[in-house]
Amino acid sequence: MSTNPSPLTLITGGSRGLGRNMALAVARQGHDVLLTYRSQQAEADAVVAEIEALGQRASALPLDVGQSDTFDAFADAVRAQLTAWNRDCIDHLVNNAGMGVHAGFAETTREQFDALVDVHFKGPFFLTQTLLPLIADGGRVVNISSGLARFALPGYAAYAAMKGAMEVLTRYQAKELGARGIAVNIVAPGAIETDFGGGAVRDNAQLNAFVASQTALGRVGLPDDIGGVVASLLSPGMGWVNAQRIEASGGMFL
Repeated sequence: MSTNPSPLTLITGGSRGLGRNMALAVARQGHDVLLTYRSQQAEADAVVAEIEALGQRASALPLDVGQSDTFDAFADAVRAQLTAWNRDCIDHLVNNAGMGVHAGFAETTREQFDALVDVHFKGPFFLTQTLLPLIADGGRVVNISSGLARFALPGYAAYAAMKGAMEVLTRYQAKELGARGIAVNIVAPGAIETDFGGGAVRDNAQLNAFVASQTALGRVGLPDDIGGVVASLLSPGMGWVNAQRIEASGGMFL
């Protein structure tokens, strides 16, 4: 593990939405944070400033998780940041970055399918592989799935299939990385009020009310409901939790 007293967590897609919430949650838990952004540098810099205001170190690096041929260069950028901070590794990796496509099975195009594969499965697969030499023994990896991998809603066949693949991959990663003491788990959010997928759950009152009516806790999820879950999985007391799918949906579609 790093000799620095603060754990260091790398979160992809940390400039907005759930990723931003995760970054702030782990920072409040005493972690330094490396976060990535695809195009919104100003938003990423604002998150860095928020983390620094909490007394932790942070930096934002550009990364398109759908472009796996850039991962070696990204790893070099991570190494450069580690050197600047006098560190030799990251402690935790959170594969959060994503995008949504709403299309029925019969209407899904090859282009949409390929984009989802690249961002939601191929990207996390090869990014984690590329960063393995930089992840500390005894560290953690958290992948992100979706409640849609458990229940089916029309329009999400391809997206949910990628998340199902990530759930299987998580178990294999846990099995194969166990020799290094690295625990790997996957968090599956339910419907959350963010701008994901065009912000439909947040902005469509009828949809919001329907989801709330189908959720045991009686409301739609908020970003604060997810960041804390990820932070808890990276806390010292959760090291024996491994190869698990943790759904954070408030009890949606029970």
